[in-house]
Amino acid sequence: MATPTKEIKKALPQPNSDFYQLAETLPPDELAVVKQVRTFMETKVQPIITKYWVEDSFPFELLPAIKELNIGGAGMTGYGCRGGSVQLFGLIAMEMARVDASIATFFGVHSGLAMGSIYLGGSEEQKQKWLPPMARWEKIGCFGLTEPLVGSGTAGGLTTTAKRDGDTWILNGQKKWIGNAPWCDISIIWARDLADNQVKAFIVENKTTPGFKVEKIQNKIALKVVQNGLITMENCRIPEGNRLQADQSFRDTARVLKMTRFLVGWEATGCAMGAYENALKYCQERLQFGKPIGSFQMVQDLLAKMLANITASQCLLVRMSQLQAEGKLTDAHASLAKAFTTAKCRETVAWARELLGGNGIAAEYNVGRFFVDAEALYSYEGTFQMQNLILGKAITGLSAFV
Repeated sequence: MATPTKEIKKALPQPNSDFYQLAETLPPDELAVVKQVRTFMETKVQPIITKYWVEDSFPFELLPAIKELNIGGAGMTGYGCRGGSVQLFGLIAMEMARVDASIATFFGVHSGLAMGSIYLGGSEEQKQKWLPPMARWEKIGCFGLTEPLVGSGTAGGLTTTAKRDGDTWILNGQKKWIGNAPWCDISIIWARDLADNQVKAFIVENKTTPGFKVEKIQNKIALKVVQNGLITMENCRIPEGNRLQADQSFRDTARVLKMTRFLVGWEATGCAMGAYENALKYCQERLQFGKPIGSFQMVQDLLAKMLANITASQCLLVRMSQLQAEGKLTDAHASLAKAFTTAKCRETVAWARELLGGNGIAAEYNVGRFFVDAEALYSYEGTFQMQNLILGKAITGLSAFV
């Protein structure tokens, strides 16, 4: 008589959104940094981030641990910066966004936009003064370009003005949707010089500059952990020594935006990864009709399409990092990456929310947070349509801008 055998329950694979193992293309020392960031995000951020997201507040308690990661100025050489490859910079942002897009945005605004503006446009003296403390996270920065009435039209004329007065400049105007602004130490403010009508950049010390005021923007539905501000400047006097010496026109602003638009691509891809992994785990565990919903054909079809979106975005971004490292990255390259990855992210997180049904809008299931955060990533650093017009001009040789 045959001995009855016990049914062996097969262990299900853990959710893994790096299907083509692109992180493995990094050199060992950089891969170790990415793994360190992943551990930090999973052990320190994941357990508390939903609470802060619901409360619309920033987890300042995490700042000491972020400092210990030694990732300030990743991708930049010298001045106390972390250094490393452009791909390392992107993968750090991706790993952060995989758990929370707000933390990735905080990192990108400070280490990418603010530090990047000084790194690309500052004099040697300005770099020596500001970048080391920013790399150590002793001084936190923000990037003031967007205005209440000027978003996509920044190249055509900012309403914030700068007027030279001896050894100082007088700034007047407003900036809106500025991440980190309500509490950070310095702001990179872009303003139109009244003398030559060209865009120039200034380092403004938030807490010691008379006439500089920041109001926190309330009632956001996306990136709620990032604290966004409305900056108002009334006759703010800024010393000439705080004007970024290499920035003379909007072309210089565009240099920073080119560098950071591909960073948004990494963030969007990380956001999609987080939504996918949470949705996959849910589908492996959620039972309907006596079996996991992950065994249903329509569910697997959506999961496969989500992973395809993510993998295509990752491959595009890795190649773009190579172009950046070779000095071949153009505005059109960066625009294609930003437009494609954010659109695919938007599609992917919508499928993730769909798979969770009603639970998809409950904060404790995480997917709803990625779902709404994707909307902000889709719009900031240049809208989808603006990116396509930049790309369209490059491929046709004809400008469609008005």
